[in-house]
Amino acid sequence: MLKLFIGNKNYSSWSMRPWVLLKQAGIDFEEIMVRFDSFHSQSQFKTTMTKLGPTGKVPLLLDGELAVWDTLAIAEYVAEEFPNVQLWPAQKAARARARSICAEMHSGFTGLRSQCPMNIEARLPETGALIWRDKPAVRADVARLHTMWEELLAQHGGPMLFGHFTIADAYFAPVCTRLVTYDLPLSPAVRAYVERVLALPGVKAWCDAAVAEKDFLDFEEPHRLKP
Repeated sequence: MLKLFIGNKNYSSWSMRPWVLLKQAGIDFEEIMVRFDSFHSQSQFKTTMTKLGPTGKVPLLLDGELAVWDTLAIAEYVAEEFPNVQLWPAQKAARARARSICAEMHSGFTGLRSQCPMNIEARLPETGALIWRDKPAVRADVARLHTMWEELLAQHGGPMLFGHFTIADAYFAPVCTRLVTYDLPLSPAVRAYVERVLALPGVKAWCDAAVAEKDFLDFEEPHRLKP
């Protein structure tokens, strides 16, 4: 059975993507959570993860003796191993577009990611209002999401970005939680998509577990002193 090593569900957006992908696709796997005690080289987290892969980071997928790290590599590996699940769009052009937007998320949206870190159990609308007012990079990232998502939803007819659930929806699921946590301004179409993503059984299962985690980590909390 596949083994997926993840970090704290409330904070680890990178871990959320492959977990949601596997869960929503109905692929059996064993979850192994490695708590974020710190990211110091001598921390329990780093000590554990550096034994499994060269980056010392989560997520990491084990398939027997084979280790696969990085969310995009994991997604591609799972798509190859389970072709009948159709984790990428079937049509070539749509598949290329899906890969492009996943890569864009992987390397971009740095304003939104840095200013609005994932924090599923928190609700920070006042913080979000200040970020929206003062951080043009966040406004630009959200504008890009609107353009991307509205175009794809119109082109493919929803309910997901490419019609049915794909890697692209799993990849943007953590973004959906950020938009809710910080209550950032959304168009009706984008808000409806966010609500549909958060209602997916795989996403809901992750978010419910994140809320139940009750593990407040101050080094992951730039906007709160306590839960």
